[in-house]
Amino acid sequence: MTFAPIKILLVEDVAKYAHIIREMLEENRGTLFELEWVETLSAALAKVQTFPADVILFDLSVTRESGLQGFSQFQHAVHHIPIIVLSSQANEELALQAVHEGAQDYLVKGEITNSLLLRSIRYSIERKRSEAALLEAEEKYRSIFENTVEGIFQTSPTGQYISANPALARIYGFDSIEELIKNLTDISSELYVEPNRRNEFIALMEKNDVVTGFESRIYRKDKTIIWIAENVRAVRDRNKKLLYYEGTVEDITERRRHEEELRNSETLYHSLVETLPQNIFRKNLNEQFTFANQCFCQNLGRPLSEIIGKTDFDFYPADMAAKYQKDDQLIMETGKVFEIVEENQPPGGEKLSVNVVKTPLVDAQGRIIGLQCIFWDITEKRRAEEGLKKANLEIAQSREELRLKNDQMEEDLKMAREIQQAIIPQQYPSFPQHAAPDQSSLRFCHRYLPTGVVGGDFFTVRPLSDTKAAIFICDVMGHGVRSALITAIVRALVEELTPTSLDPGILLAQINRDLRSILKQSGTPLYTTAFYMIADISENRAWFANAGHPKPMIMRSDSKEVELLHDPSQKSNPALGLFDQFNYVTASVPLHPGDRFIFFTDGVYDVEKNGELLSPDWLRNELKQRARQPLTKIFDELIEELRSYCPNEDFCDDVCLVGMEVSGK
Repeated sequence: MTFAPIKILLVEDVAKYAHIIREMLEENRGTLFELEWVETLSAALAKVQTFPADVILFDLSVTRESGLQGFSQFQHAVHHIPIIVLSSQANEELALQAVHEGAQDYLVKGEITNSLLLRSIRYSIERKRSEAALLEAEEKYRSIFENTVEGIFQTSPTGQYISANPALARIYGFDSIEELIKNLTDISSELYVEPNRRNEFIALMEKNDVVTGFESRIYRKDKTIIWIAENVRAVRDRNKKLLYYEGTVEDITERRRHEEELRNSETLYHSLVETLPQNIFRKNLNEQFTFANQCFCQNLGRPLSEIIGKTDFDFYPADMAAKYQKDDQLIMETGKVFEIVEENQPPGGEKLSVNVVKTPLVDAQGRIIGLQCIFWDITEKRRAEEGLKKANLEIAQSREELRLKNDQMEEDLKMAREIQQAIIPQQYPSFPQHAAPDQSSLRFCHRYLPTGVVGGDFFTVRPLSDTKAAIFICDVMGHGVRSALITAIVRALVEELTPTSLDPGILLAQINRDLRSILKQSGTPLYTTAFYMIADISENRAWFANAGHPKPMIMRSDSKEVELLHDPSQKSNPALGLFDQFNYVTASVPLHPGDRFIFFTDGVYDVEKNGELLSPDWLRNELKQRARQPLTKIFDELIEELRSYCPNEDFCDDVCLVGMEVSGK
């Protein structure tokens, strides 16, 4: 094994002594050395630029007039290289000063031996490496301490901050660590919202010396309240005397808010389920009941406590229970929704005809963990259906009765149109909620014209908070009754999912999955384009996702240009209802005061002019020409122009225009 030679720079102004040092090094045959000799301080400073010395032997005589001051300046220039001071003076005080100024060792020339010189060189190199490693470790620790997102602190047993990192100051709302320590002098009364929270903390520390996940409400500097979680340990001396507490703080306000929203959502779910007239229950993978609403409990004639943990065989005839569980296994194996009309016989009751819908239950990882079932008695309905068949046969025998029936159908369609018009927003929310409409930070308008009695276009504007608005627009393939029914389903899904889905891409994916499931069961080959946006005026930004829908346009306030709202990924997403699963991408766009967003369906340009269909470019040019007009006037003029291109002024497709203006106030 070979070793690289130790590179030594000798700074010595006496040639004779330089030769002595070289001879001493050469006599150490077990170690290789590469020696470079210079006579002056300036030559040494120049040499270290080209010669990678491992150690420097520095004779103080080269700094005759300046002495240790000259050495100190030299050491500062080459601080990364260990230096051994050589001197003809056996002066203990001088040696200590040299070491204090940065020297690794102090050797008296007349007392140096081969072994002493070798040991000093090796020890000096190793000590310098250790110092560098320690400095690097300290710098890493300091970097972690200064830059971690968690607050780090030390506090006295009496409740004063001894030290803290910048993250803790930010969490508590202070501009600096110094401001935090100066102003927060009594944690018990100035930090915690609950008066006895500090006492509870002290009690736990006295018992365990460690506290983890200690969650509390605290006051920030501006007296706003947030939630924090603390992980703390007690630091004691050898005699077990408490010195201080040290630990970390995490801001968990958002997590607690989400947990509260989840609890409220679950409470709302159970409230709704308990008031529904349908029978609802859940089962686990072992076919055991895990939940049942009051309607189902009444159906079985048992309280909930006597149902949980039981199976169908505890309540139904064996052949009926076996059939139910066979259906359950199919659902949990395939993950598909199951709907059937079948017989049901409650304990001690008569057989009923029931409509059953069973759906799989999945966990956060997408694994099936059971199923949910909803069923309702349709015995009377079945009887009514049979009576209706008979009535229809009788109606077919009478043209007058048929005419009356047709009139009734016309009335029903008229009512359907009125209902559909009613679900289209006629008034818009204000932001903030209690602001007058003309003072709202977001202002809306629309024009909606179905081609038939009912249409397949739909939009809604919903407030998510005082600063957030949800805008949803969709276009069901085709138009007429079938499309109108799908819009009703989509509207119901949006109403259900919007309050809990703050990510547009996730909401579209959920709607797609539910709509696909419904369409597959019904065999209806329809799809729906949709666009969903959440506009947040507190962050001056909007988040959006697109499911095959025409890209909205933005009329910029500063340039009066009209831009297409592009997804930065440049990917086209499919319409809703085409695929069982699809992850829609969420993108964002800044909101500037005075910006105007125009959302629309393709009926706006599904019109022929001089034998050619219009295009989004036509709409863009028309908007640009009218950039300085109010949106309501722009919409009215666009519709009038489109009418002029249509035979008998009848549109070929449903037309929907929705505008959103960001207030410039």
